[in-house]
Amino acid sequence: MSEFDAYAGQAETVARELASAGNLRAGQLVVIGASTSEVLGRHIGTSGTEEVAAALYTGLARAQADIGFHLAFQCCEHLNRALVVERAVLGAYGLDEVSAVPVAKAGGSMAAYAFRRMADPCLAETIQAHAGIDIGETLIGMHLRRVAVPLRPSVRQIGAARVTAAYTRPKLIGGERAVYRRPDADACV
Repeated sequence: MSEFDAYAGQAETVARELASAGNLRAGQLVVIGASTSEVLGRHIGTSGTEEVAAALYTGLARAQADIGFHLAFQCCEHLNRALVVERAVLGAYGLDEVSAVPVAKAGGSMAAYAFRRMADPCLAETIQAHAGIDIGETLIGMHLRRVAVPLRPSVRQIGAARVTAAYTRPKLIGGERAVYRRPDADACV
């Protein structure tokens, strides 16, 4: 097994564990921030590579195909951390489109690769995703819904990059008399 096959398998494992922990359903949004430089053990933004991006995308796409969530790939700061999404996602979630085409040096290798692989890609200015995976400390928190629950996946590193993940849940509102579970069900409402 090559290191790239390992990266794909690790990314898929994290995505599946996140989907399970967060009870992700078809149509929900998962934001991905990934530094291919960090995967290779180099400083973020210095050594991006399409080969690493392709491996990560392959693993994430396998989980996506089975579960049905939508992927959103965060660009780097040169594109103000805009997100690569399918145009259908833009419309379904009422997202604001911005104009740019991510490339390795302005957007990042991962976002550039995803843009070329998607059927009808575009950039959204921001999103409020249901969950997210951060590979290489790219800081995806700005693109998650307000109440994020950290997840410690079994895969803590892909290559040399640290992996963190989170899913979100609805806010718990009310006071001392609030009830968060239906008396006749085990699930949160």
